[in-house]
Amino acid sequence: MLGLRYHVSLPMAAGALFVIIPYSISLVAQWMYGWPNKPGYKKYIEALRPRRIYSLTRAVLEMLKYLQYGKLYFQWKSWYNNIDNHKHYEKGITFGRRGNKLDLYYSPSMDQSGGVPTAVVVFVYGGAWGSGERSIYCLLALQMAKELNATVVCPDYATYPKGTVLHMVQDIADCLVWVGENGSQFNIDKGNIVLIGHSAGAHLCALTTLFLVEGTEELAIDAAKQREITLSIKGVTGLSGVYDILDHYQHEKMRGIEYVSTMHKAMGGVENFEFYSPTALLKKLSEEKLERVPPFCLLHGTNDIIVPPESSVRFAEVLASLSVKVALHLLPKMDHTEIVTDLMATDRHFYHTVYGCLREEYEKFQGRC
Repeated sequence: MLGLRYHVSLPMAAGALFVIIPYSISLVAQWMYGWPNKPGYKKYIEALRPRRIYSLTRAVLEMLKYLQYGKLYFQWKSWYNNIDNHKHYEKGITFGRRGNKLDLYYSPSMDQSGGVPTAVVVFVYGGAWGSGERSIYCLLALQMAKELNATVVCPDYATYPKGTVLHMVQDIADCLVWVGENGSQFNIDKGNIVLIGHSAGAHLCALTTLFLVEGTEELAIDAAKQREITLSIKGVTGLSGVYDILDHYQHEKMRGIEYVSTMHKAMGGVENFEFYSPTALLKKLSEEKLERVPPFCLLHGTNDIIVPPESSVRFAEVLASLSVKVALHLLPKMDHTEIVTDLMATDRHFYHTVYGCLREEYEKFQGRC
């Protein structure tokens, strides 16, 4: 009787492992985030293709590794809610046409600067264009202010479905307008701005900058103001960024997540991929406008499977081919999340590695080396 139970349970266990669990995970993910873009019943046929099921299941299970950041979660939550820490930053400042909020973290030298305005870093977080909030990055902004000796501004923006990519770019541009109009109140040098973004945030930093250089009407900002902001941007740093939307869409398809991903929805469909691709926009700029593109610094971990390092490599090649200054740092054994979470605390494994690169390129942006 014991042997019969054993032989019966083994096929059942195998079935659960290779059929029930993967199909359940994938169907729940697609039910929550989106079915394949097919008419009628065909979307369910596409959703049940074995290759899609197992690719999507793998992608979902990969997210379990985020549990290792539980300690960081409680650290930033506690720090941000502790009123004794408010001396380090200004919290919840309203800006822009949609009434978003930003936090401003003081440079540690502000009190000793003798009235000299400090440079400002605008940090734009990622989250696949569909998630994220400024409070999560309070420890990062605090450390970045110390490491770069700069004032750090961390704005929220209209993530999908609250907004589209155009709204997000407008929000980042509005943040830059706010810096220009309110910088003196916080002893900020409004003419010395560096943009730093991670993942989707890196894409938004690059796209906003190039929209400003182009003088894009969709920003709904006065042309003279756009030129003024462009001149104030001394450099753009992208951490594990997406710079060619169509290329990244092909990567999402390979992982089986293109329909549950926020990207194509936030872009308003595949037909808008080229318009929202920094690579495509860069290639269309005139020589006169290319001369106004600020220098770029691209950092990418070689173990990144969310956004492959080829994304930064190819963008660096395009920038260099158009004579735009660019520095590329490929960081061994680092993945998509570590490049940003390890900036939050000095005891993180890659803290000194990443900040070493950021400081080096930041000094170049400031013309100090």
